[in-house]
Amino acid sequence: MSAVVPETTARAPQSPASAQRPRGRLNPKYLPLGATISLFVLMATLGSVFYDGFFSPQVFLNLLIDNAFLCIVAVGMTFVILSGGIDLSVGSVIALTTMVSASLVEKHGWSPAIVIPLVLLMGTLFGAFMGVLIERFRLQPFIVTLAGMFLARGLCYLISIDSISITNEFYSEVSQWRMPVWGGASITISGLIALAVVALAVFVAHYTPFGRTVYAIGGNEQSALLMGLPVRSTVIGVYTLSGFCSALGGVVFTFYMLSGYGLHAVGLELDAIAAVVIGGTLLTGGVGYVVGTLFGVLMLGIIQTLISFDGTLSSWWTRIVVGVLLFVFCLLQRLFSARAAERH
Repeated sequence: MSAVVPETTARAPQSPASAQRPRGRLNPKYLPLGATISLFVLMATLGSVFYDGFFSPQVFLNLLIDNAFLCIVAVGMTFVILSGGIDLSVGSVIALTTMVSASLVEKHGWSPAIVIPLVLLMGTLFGAFMGVLIERFRLQPFIVTLAGMFLARGLCYLISIDSISITNEFYSEVSQWRMPVWGGASITISGLIALAVVALAVFVAHYTPFGRTVYAIGGNEQSALLMGLPVRSTVIGVYTLSGFCSALGGVVFTFYMLSGYGLHAVGLELDAIAAVVIGGTLLTGGVGYVVGTLFGVLMLGIIQTLISFDGTLSSWWTRIVVGVLLFVFCLLQRLFSARAAERH
């Protein structure tokens, strides 16, 4: 016999997950991600209704193509923020990557087959160095990565204070290469690299011990230590990964701009943080999804595209809208955190 019983009556034993929320109700930790995806779909729908030609495969692929370097950098930033840290050096590492690449290829005649692995190694070691300082000497990530930002940007101007154009045939061919997809639409190699990075990052975050440790550190570092997790090596690994993603983003940015310049990617670290937060990752760490970061990047792209299709608004409206979204998502994060604390 089945009957509806009041909440105050005795129940059969439940698992912790089911005890915390009614059956069938969405877990609150998925709400920021759901809000991001819903808002993206809403913006895409409005754009399709108000602007002719907006709803086309190429327009949506361009959201990824034009922001491929930001997507790659934001993936690395996601792991950093999930661990409870921050990395302000990513934009400067991109600029340094473009300067080193342009200088070695154009001024010294090095082969791209040597230059690209070299700059990737450079970015990886730069991130590892900051990770060691943060973990070994217990320094604040904000200060260490701020110093890294100034260091990398300053090194750009030691190479050259002017822009260095890249005329190498390999870079030109890669920048123009496109793979047909459907309906006359096509995607660049930069977009494919960004998608591959996202797919690999999803696997690492959710199906490897490294990813699980990153979430554990962001949730509570002391608890992670008590559980015997490799906290020290993981913290270093997170910044190493961010350095690698920054350098890879720099390589993609070089394909995009075909030049090296010390002022490339100024402020991009803030765009990356904005994409991660809008994508639903908590700034306090421990909660977030790489897929959410992808949609956060696409959200920034679709705002720019809507303003471009309108034609009457200044490009600065992009910053205004992003600022409003950040306020809203930060408030939502605070609300969800408070409700989670009440449940526990």
